[in-house]
Amino acid sequence: MEERPASWRARIGTIIPVSNTTNETEFNRMKPDGVTVHFTRVPLHSDPAEDDFHDMLSNAAEASEGLAAAGADIIAYGCTSSSMVCPADRLIDTMEGASGKPAISTAAAILDALSALGVTRLSMATPYSDATNEKERSFLEQHGFKVVAMKGLGLGGTLEKIQMMSRVPPNEIYEHAKSIDHADAEAVLICCTDFGSASIVQKLEDDLGKPVITSNTASFWSALRRAGVKDQLAGYGRLFEI
Repeated sequence: MEERPASWRARIGTIIPVSNTTNETEFNRMKPDGVTVHFTRVPLHSDPAEDDFHDMLSNAAEASEGLAAAGADIIAYGCTSSSMVCPADRLIDTMEGASGKPAISTAAAILDALSALGVTRLSMATPYSDATNEKERSFLEQHGFKVVAMKGLGLGGTLEKIQMMSRVPPNEIYEHAKSIDHADAEAVLICCTDFGSASIVQKLEDDLGKPVITSNTASFWSALRRAGVKDQLAGYGRLFEI
C-alpha cells in the first residue's frame, strides 16, 4: 500500500510565546489528515512598543526563518495581544521577508474570521486584565467592529499569572464566555491563544445560537485556508464551514 508523508497537504509553522502551552494542543487536535503543525517559541514582551517593536520583530524574523528551514508552507504568529498591538503590515512583512513564506497573525485572522461570518458587533471574553482588554477593544473598533460587551479574568502581568491562563478549565471558560453574551452581539469572540477554549466552541454556539470564534480557531482556519486546505472541521463552529 502506498503511503504518503504526514504533511502531504501542508505544514503549518507557528510562532508562540515561551509561556504558551495551549496553541500546540489545540492545533494538533484540529488538524485534518495530511496537515502537520510545527512550533517555535519567542520571548514574552510586556510592552513591545517600548522599543518600537524592535525586539519583537527581530524574534519573529528569526523564528520565521527557522520554521521555513523546517519546510513550513505558511507561518502563523500565534499571540493575540502582541499581534493586536504591533502594526499588522510590519509584523507580517517581517515574517514573510525572513522566511520567504506567506504569513498570518492571530490578530489578522480574527479580523478575517469576523468578516467571513458577516459579524460587525461582538462580545469578547478573555483571561486578561481590564487594561489589555481595552487595548484589544481599541484594535477591533479601529478595524470597524463594535465590542458591545467584554470581560476578563484579571490574569497577566507576571509570569505566574500568565501561566494560569492555560490552566483555566474549559467548563469555566464556557461559563465565562456565556456570561458576557449580549443581545446586540452577533458573535462571541474568546481571545488568547493560551486559553483552552476550542473544545467548547460548538456547545457554546449551539446554546447561544450565534457564531463563536477563538484566537486559535480563527488562526488555524486562516492558516488552513491560506495553505489551500478547505476542509470543514466538525466540532469547532460554523467558521470552518466557510
